[in-house]
Amino acid sequence: MLGDHPALDILNTVGRVKGELVDSLQSDRDVLQWLTRAGWPVEDGLAHLGKPSLLENARALRETIRTLIEKRKAGKRVNPGALNVFLAEARSHLELVSRRDGSLHLRRRWDPRTSEQVLVPLAECAAELLASGDLSLVRRCENEECVLWFYDRTRSHHRRWCDMAKCGNRYKVAAFRERRQRRGSAARIS
Repeated sequence: MLGDHPALDILNTVGRVKGELVDSLQSDRDVLQWLTRAGWPVEDGLAHLGKPSLLENARALRETIRTLIEKRKAGKRVNPGALNVFLAEARSHLELVSRRDGSLHLRRRWDPRTSEQVLVPLAECAAELLASGDLSLVRRCENEECVLWFYDRTRSHHRRWCDMAKCGNRYKVAAFRERRQRRGSAARIS
């Protein structure tokens, strides 16, 4: 989860591998595993979800989120209708929960009965990002070959790469080689 926000992490389920775009969501099981990693575990017995499949709906929601974020980042007006379709499927309620120390907190409980309802927490998270997130901190990796997104939560807000160990390191190695090559060329000329 490199995006630092679930709405961006779902976009990052399509990435570039050896120059080709690859979708890591290939089955309903992949979607369920992704939701668990994002903090929204779903019960395994979801064979009753029917059509369209969870995979089809997850991909549709992902592209809806991608379109809305790209348009907002470009300063264009967006039509939230497609996202609102997912939000309208919500079967949720707040639950008051006691902590071990006796304090109380609210937790939202979802009751997923359809594939659309399974994805409601992600749709809500995306809606919150679009409505109240700082979209100037939503960025694409600066590596031209990378398609991943992230929310820049660094103190200085100067994050440039989806992952420093991947794209950032590649950039630094390439820049080092270029500087070395220029120095070598300059030395041969003199």
